[in-house]
Amino acid sequence: MTGNLPDALPGDVLDRRARLPLKPEPMTLPGARVRLEPLDIRRHVEPLYAVSSGSPIAWGSRSVGAYDADALIWRYMFSGPFASLAAFAEYARRQIDAPNGLPYCVIDLAAGQPAGMANYLNNTPEHLRIELGSIWYSPIAQRTYANTETTYLMLSHAFALGYRRVEWKCDSLNERSRRAALRMGFKFEGIQENHMIVKGRSRDTAWFRILDREWPDVKTHLESLLNGTSPTA
Repeated sequence: MTGNLPDALPGDVLDRRARLPLKPEPMTLPGARVRLEPLDIRRHVEPLYAVSSGSPIAWGSRSVGAYDADALIWRYMFSGPFASLAAFAEYARRQIDAPNGLPYCVIDLAAGQPAGMANYLNNTPEHLRIELGSIWYSPIAQRTYANTETTYLMLSHAFALGYRRVEWKCDSLNERSRRAALRMGFKFEGIQENHMIVKGRSRDTAWFRILDREWPDVKTHLESLLNGTSPTA
């Protein structure tokens, strides 16, 4: 069975492909609760390791006791937990050096401290498609507005640059990530079985996305979350 091809895209849409670099341009994305800074080994890696290795954390009146770093952060990630600062630094360096990605350090503005990381991944300017991924937060920043505002800032920036599709993918077993994607307005597209081998195990991957035509409604939704309608944003 055959059908008609869709109309050719407008010239201005097609022209964006040549303007967007394979490696996203690093720039700071400021928010009300967090600031996203392009990851810097010298400034960010040591404090990020300190809040993601299982050791107790104290930020003024906020504190977290010793915790299971694998269970709370690293279980569904491609790497980690890390036995040393040097191993964590190598993990960070690989993300910085990715030819089609850009890692951000998420700064908690109230504490003035690094709280986690988020990446633009698998950037494909040819198809005006980019992914948000390798996202993690220290337990001291989990169940705050950090993830919602980080996602809002990265989506806003991506669609302002002219991308047509932003993806979110996670291990199908990662219920927390799947719930977060849906809560923030991503649409579930299905499960890709036997998609990867991660840490010696087979991974089925859940796919989510937001399209440029959906972004205005998602933007309004995220702004309502950030205005305080959800205590776990």
